[in-house]
Formats: sequence, C-alpha cells, structure tokens
Amino acid sequence: MEASDFKGIIPPMMTAFTKEGEIYEEGTRKIVDFIVPHVQGLFPCGTYGSGPMMSIAERKKAAEIIVDQAKGRVPVIVHVGTADTKNTVELARHAESIGAKAVGAITPYYNSYSEDDIFVHFQQLINAVDIPVFLYNNPKASGNPVSSNLLVRLAREGLGGVKDSSFDIVNYYHSQLALKEFPKLNLIIGTEAILVAAFDAGAKAAVTGLGNVYPDLIRKLYEAYLDGAREKLMQIQEEVLAVRQITKYGPTVPTCHAILKLRGIDAGYPRLPFTPVPPETEKRVKDALQGLGLL
Repeated sequence: MEASDFKGIIPPMMTAFTKEGEIYEEGTRKIVDFIVPHVQGLFPCGTYGSGPMMSIAERKKAAEIIVDQAKGRVPVIVHVGTADTKNTVELARHAESIGAKAVGAITPYYNSYSEDDIFVHFQQLINAVDIPVFLYNNPKASGNPVSSNLLVRLAREGLGGVKDSSFDIVNYYHSQLALKEFPKLNLIIGTEAILVAAFDAGAKAAVTGLGNVYPDLIRKLYEAYLDGAREKLMQIQEEVLAVRQITKYGPTVPTCHAILKLRGIDAGYPRLPFTPVPPETEKRVKDALQGLGLL
C-alpha cells in the first residue's frame, strides 16, 4: 500500500486500560469494532492512544491487538515515535512484521534538536522498513517544529507522508506548496477542527481525535464533503466543533473515555497520571451531548 492510498477518516485510536493501569485487551478490541464501520483507517499508539505513556513491550502488545482486531477491514498506521531513534526503529520494524500498512512517528521530543538531527532520525526510520513512513508534526507535544525545508529534504529520502497536527492552516498551505514536486507524498491533516479548510487545500485524509467517540458524526462530515453538499457540510462542521469543545470539559483523553462509557462502550480507564473525570464533569458532558441530541 502506497502512502498516497490513505484517504478519508483515520482516527488516532484510544487504548483501553484497566483500573490498575494494564492494557485492557477486551476494551481495546471493543473500541476498534466501534470505530471501524465508519472510517477508512486507524492510527493507534499516538497521543490519544497513550503511546508515549507505555513501555516498548506494551506498545507492541497494543499494536498487535489493534491490527488483529481490525482484521484487514481498514489499514492501520501504527504510531512508533519515541524520544530516541533506536526504539523508534524497533517499534517500526515490529509494526511492519505484524501487518501494519504504514508507520507514523512524532519528532523526537523532550530535548531540542537541530534540523539535521531530526533529518537523520527520520532517514534511519525510512531506511529501516519497507512500508510508508509518516512524519507526525506536533510541535506543541514534541517541542521540535518541522520546517518546510526539512519536509522537502525527507521527501527526497522517501518520506511517505505527514500528519500535520500544527493546528495552523497557514502552515498546512505552506507545506502543500513546498511539497508540490512530490505528488505522491500524502499530507494528512491531524485535526477535525480545520478539516474542511484542509480538504479544500488538497488534503485527502484526516486523523481526527473525535473519531474515537463520534466516528459516525465524522463519517457524515466526510461524506458531505465528498458529495459537495456545502451547506450541509458547514452545518456538520459546526456540530463537530461543538462536540470537540465538550471533549475539553476535562483533559481530552479521560473525557473521551467518559463519552465512550456514555455511549455504551466499555473503554476501561485512562492511564495514570490521567485520572477518570469526576462525576460532576461526566454529568456536564452528558447534559451537553444530550442538548445536541447526541445521546
């Protein structure tokens, strides 16, 4: 599968944990089955999937569960980014071995790195596997923004695509312009907040956190875009933004766990240091979703 083949809605899938903090396999499989009928792919072990909060062994286990449960119904892009190159490459090779169709990796984090440092990191990752590599640009989380110049350098090395979570539509446009000479490179938007604008700018796929809890709503948004129903599209985009605000009544990941519970999905618990949202927050979330007719 080529990087350019990834299209549509690709949620950054959440991972379910037990109260004791272990991977909750049954709950994780239930999340897969809840999401898959509405989407065109999965992106597990990233921010929503608590990848950086897990050990290397746990990340391998989570990836194995999710790829297995997807059962080929949709392709899986496993997030393999870590703070160092060695572990990132190890996770990427593992993901390829279990049937992932691509891997994604955030830039190395915690330390500040030069553009050349990041270039070498991704160059080694690209050379380590035979499946597409997506660079996950999330400067807020990594502390290491990615320039258009670096993207062009990596595109020449065989980078398959970019997941742009800069939340900056101007930056997205600049990246599109810089990468025009690489028509097969897939520049995916990493948020539902500016999905319509990004698709108008040429995006073919979106990694949307809201797809964890309302994949049916995000599916309607995507279908309205494909149908060219602009008035309906903008109405759904407004609804999506309203739900997105509700997911921020508490920390986003625990709030999404609460929403899945409200929707009848046993998604277990978030992992510490995340704690479940308190009852008063859960009630506020429930009331708001009921007010939108979504519960």
